[in-house]
Amino acid sequence: MSKVGVIGLGYVGLPLALELARSGFQAIGIDVDRSKVDAIGRAESYIGDVSSEELRPLVQLGTLRATTDFSVLAQCDGAIICVPTPLGKTREPNISFIVAAVDMIAPNLHKDMTVILESTTYPGTTDEVVLPALEKGGLRVGRDFFLAFSPERVDPGNPVWKTKNTPKIIGGVTAACTQAAVALYSRVFDQVIPVSSARCAEMVKLLENTFRAVNIGLVNEMALMCDKLQLDVWEIIDAAASKPFGFLPFYPSPGIGGHCIPIDPHYLSWKLRSLNYTARFIELASEVNSQMPAYVVSKVVDALNDLSKPVRGSRILLLGVTYKRNVADLRESPSLDVLKLLHDRGADLSYHDPYVPHFNEFGVEMLSVELTDRTLAEADCVIISTDHTAFDYARICRTASLVVDARNATRGCKPKGRVVKL
Repeated sequence: MSKVGVIGLGYVGLPLALELARSGFQAIGIDVDRSKVDAIGRAESYIGDVSSEELRPLVQLGTLRATTDFSVLAQCDGAIICVPTPLGKTREPNISFIVAAVDMIAPNLHKDMTVILESTTYPGTTDEVVLPALEKGGLRVGRDFFLAFSPERVDPGNPVWKTKNTPKIIGGVTAACTQAAVALYSRVFDQVIPVSSARCAEMVKLLENTFRAVNIGLVNEMALMCDKLQLDVWEIIDAAASKPFGFLPFYPSPGIGGHCIPIDPHYLSWKLRSLNYTARFIELASEVNSQMPAYVVSKVVDALNDLSKPVRGSRILLLGVTYKRNVADLRESPSLDVLKLLHDRGADLSYHDPYVPHFNEFGVEMLSVELTDRTLAEADCVIISTDHTAFDYARICRTASLVVDARNATRGCKPKGRVVKL
């Protein structure tokens, strides 16, 4: 049985390790977080897309295990890097986790080993950063070991497209590297798509998420324009979506969140700045999207003013703090920005989210309150920031006196009081 090490056991690495084990590999998850390693040892999942019931038989059989010991890579036929790639404070790429993972692989690299980077990064990382570090020991790529990039395409909470059935892009540093990576991943994924190089594969991921970021920025700006023109942006999008060709609907939101869309385009923008080129669409979309939490707050302020109530001291209940519906992921969530802006204005804040019982942001510990009729009725304003399907929007509308709906979740509901939409 071939052994494959998966470095990083988060939203990307754990589902991948699960599928490797299901496909006949012995999957060894490696993470510096002891709590994750211990949880897998108990067959307990800590992410929504993998259930403990899925883990249990594989852990019991020994085809899936986890460790903090990187020396196990010496026994592995493959090593897959699935570590975070955040942005620095000035939006420069932080690939320190990739570098650290490669530094752990290098002393354990051996002949015929296949190394695959899945972490999103700028074009050239595999060739310029990973490859030199791995070749320091004397082994040569394409001859002694194989190196490729295969962008992760995880969509947390998606009930249809999972790790296994989402087509997999693979680009090797050499043709032999591509072949080796394709041979490994063809046993795991339903469809594998080889491309000409690692740089090409790196750029594919950035195009995918830049496409989303730019279009979200466009529709968010459309919401701002429709507000100026006193038009309903949601009605306009629905009408435009009736066109069977040439239009793909995107919808306004309080902003963009998650680990990919707010971050990945800036990797491309940073790389191009080093080549004296400005990625104008990326920069403009980022500017528009980053303004949306403040726009939501302005809607709250105006709505309260119409009721002769100041923000300071008003009881504001925010529904949903995750970055998208039906997931427990707070990464880059615009809802947190909305809360911070309202906190700075002196609002009396509370929130409810069935996926996040508590969190600590901007130095404030918050606990999810029970969503009762009394909670809704006593709030001066209820903000729908994340449209979880567990929320009863008809109940919210008939109980709350003021609702600011940032997701068009109350469409078709009969409100007791006033509903304000983006």
